[in-house]
Amino acid sequence: MDYRFTSVEAVTEGLEGVDYLCDESISSVTFLADRLQKPILVEGPAGTGKTQLAKSVAEALGARLIRLQCYEGLDESKALYEWNYKKQLLRIQSERGSEGGWDDIEDDIFSEEFLLARPLLEAIRAEDPVVLLIDEVDRVEVETEALLLEILSDYQVSIPELGTVTAKQIPLVFLTSNNTRELSEALKRRCLYLHIDYPEMDRERQIVLTKVDGISEALADQVARIVRSIRNLDLKKSPSVSETLDWARTLVLLGIENVDAKTATDTLNILLKYRSDIEKATKEFANNGGEFSS
Repeated sequence: MDYRFTSVEAVTEGLEGVDYLCDESISSVTFLADRLQKPILVEGPAGTGKTQLAKSVAEALGARLIRLQCYEGLDESKALYEWNYKKQLLRIQSERGSEGGWDDIEDDIFSEEFLLARPLLEAIRAEDPVVLLIDEVDRVEVETEALLLEILSDYQVSIPELGTVTAKQIPLVFLTSNNTRELSEALKRRCLYLHIDYPEMDRERQIVLTKVDGISEALADQVARIVRSIRNLDLKKSPSVSETLDWARTLVLLGIENVDAKTATDTLNILLKYRSDIEKATKEFANNGGEFSS
């Protein structure tokens, strides 16, 4: 990938241009990853904008986003490549009775025409600028993590039937993790590290103003203050930034300009997804005379 972030400030401005508001640590690590051609391991609570960062960087750079969604059981055939066995079988059947031998057929069926490239190989072979997002890498088994390690170390893939495929350009790589398990030290060593937490109140207010059409500054301020107070409670799952935005959009659609006790109680299911969390938040709201403490 051509270096197109000329400075930390350029990263900030580029991300702001695609409505991703970031702090200096995010801009700094992204700039260094671009310059050093190293992956970024992005950790933090679910819903804090880790995946969106990679998407926004791709948009800001005008690069193609290639996403590998990780899950338990993900293997090489889904992450890297596999052969199109059905198409190969059809070709073998069509060649029966022909004068060519097996060697000719083998050379044919193990060619590019029958190769199914998965996200990792697609990113390695890309000639255009690419941002590779390896999402929720903590969900894969150790064996698959080792495969990722090999790819990210050398940016090349060995395909026995075709040879070694070396990257024509180094993609900008983001690996996201929700900390469901500890990643290997070897993987961490090869990455720059970035932790994204819930945004500070002022930044979340600005995010709401940027993302929610028709919201007033007063309502955006109330939303940010209430969400911050809710996150301070002992919850099973704190509201994510996307849930904050959903709640703000809900209030705008309902024509709410001031969040009172009834409004909060009636709409907390947009923010919180566990009954016990809703009960805690409702009780806290009632105990503070219809207001959350800031």
